[in-house]
Amino acid sequence: MTGALPDGVAIDGSLEGVDWDRLTADLAADDFDNGRVPGALRRSFEQSQHVAVARHGDRVVGTARLLSDGVCNAYLLDVWTSSDRRRRGIGSAMVRYLADQVPGQHIGLQADEARSFYERLGFRPQPEFLSLVVGEWLDNDGNR
Repeated sequence: MTGALPDGVAIDGSLEGVDWDRLTADLAADDFDNGRVPGALRRSFEQSQHVAVARHGDRVVGTARLLSDGVCNAYLLDVWTSSDRRRRGIGSAMVRYLADQVPGQHIGLQADEARSFYERLGFRPQPEFLSLVVGEWLDNDGNR
């Protein structure tokens, strides 16, 4: 567990005690919902190599996760801080926590509105990012 952040928030790498229904509702309330049902959100985090969960008591107030090949490449996803706790260092602390887990690796991410946040953490633009969705977005067994 990292040191306590302002307001008694702490970050750890455990998914124990996460209320996935409440987290899904909190993400939706913050307009950070991408359509995953609570079980799919849980699976996304459980199947990630590294996770960061910011907690205030029993409430999750921030999340981030990292996919990694364990050698040279990692991908940062689902970096979210509850809107009532933003701009207090929680998001930055979660990203640093995850980066510490993958020394020597290139960490990539896709960012739209939060680009300046990531640039302040040392991320730099890379050549174009290409992607493909097979079939319809989230129309799969994992999101049912």
